[in-house]
Amino acid sequence: MVYAADMACVEHGVCRGLLEGWRRDVLPWYLTWNVIYEFARVVTHPRVFAKPWTPPAAWDFVQALLQSPSLGLLEHTDRHATVAAQVLAEVPAARGNLVHDLHTAVLMREHGIRRIYTRDADFHRFPFLEVIDPLAP
Repeated sequence: MVYAADMACVEHGVCRGLLEGWRRDVLPWYLTWNVIYEFARVVTHPRVFAKPWTPPAAWDFVQALLQSPSLGLLEHTDRHATVAAQVLAEVPAARGNLVHDLHTAVLMREHGIRRIYTRDADFHRFPFLEVIDPLAP
């Protein structure tokens, strides 16, 4: 999402095209609230961007995504604690910064979603996910 939003980065065109394609598609695509808040954290951070976005500008971008009729937000289910325990058993090294990704992976498993588009190589640690780097050839 950050690359799709940041017109100054080299990756912008490809990532913006993917995001716009998902927004127009009838097939479902998903986000989590933790991913949305992480996006806002990054684009408003003065050590990440020379000219960071204002919080309202970041939220406007999020609001535009939320208007996509095919977008679903992955929420916790009654099975969340059980699924989290299963994933932790499978990936016992999930600690520190990986816990944020663990949360996303658990939500994906709860909802039967296997494929994630990300440049974050840490997701390869979750053997049940198919990780696709949107910028890989």
